[in-house]
Amino acid sequence: MADAKKLIRFEYKAYVNAEEERLYDTNILEVAKEAGIFNEKLKYAPMAYIIGSNRVFPDLDEALANAEIGKETEVVIPCEKAAGQRNPALVELFPLKEFLKKNVQPYPGVTIAVGNRTGTVVSVGAGRVKIDFNNQLAGYDLTYKFTVLEEITDAAEKAKAVIESNYNTSDGFDFEFADDKVVVMEPDVTKFDQNWMVAKYKIVSDLRTINGVDRVDFVQIWDAGAKE
Repeated sequence: MADAKKLIRFEYKAYVNAEEERLYDTNILEVAKEAGIFNEKLKYAPMAYIIGSNRVFPDLDEALANAEIGKETEVVIPCEKAAGQRNPALVELFPLKEFLKKNVQPYPGVTIAVGNRTGTVVSVGAGRVKIDFNNQLAGYDLTYKFTVLEEITDAAEKAKAVIESNYNTSDGFDFEFADDKVVVMEPDVTKFDQNWMVAKYKIVSDLRTINGVDRVDFVQIWDAGAKE
């Protein structure tokens, strides 16, 4: 049995440090709207995060681990420890006709897929399309201003946070806990949901991590009244 890791919930504002600081990401609705970066496809809510899970930049992870709950904290991450330096070799030219054949009309600023890569169109002209496959944050120092709102310690609330983070909702789920395992009772909605089948793999890893156990059981209940 491994040691359980700390689970927190936090709000953040992330800035690119270019000629002037520019907000590029946040999970705070009002801030996103005020900055003109609101995306209706995204969910704006405090983020649940497992300290030490390596899903954010290491410097941010360390700052989150040491932050005082309820106090806004700021950390500056140099580009070498963020998305890295820009690589000029990742800016490539492609024939425009190859995109037009697929009814794709490239224009500067649009994100576009080429094979198994995704890049940003830099320019279109003379029958060619210039695409930058660098991470859009490459070459920039980043600033995060965040507030840790709480450390989640209740076992059921921790499990709900993990489900919500990976499946968007924890409605209908129930849990049982033992020293050596976590049992997840699945609601009927998951039985025919392909998204749930994909999410389960990540949920297993997270539940093991935050509870310090090796085993996670999933239970489905089928009765005579269940719809098939």
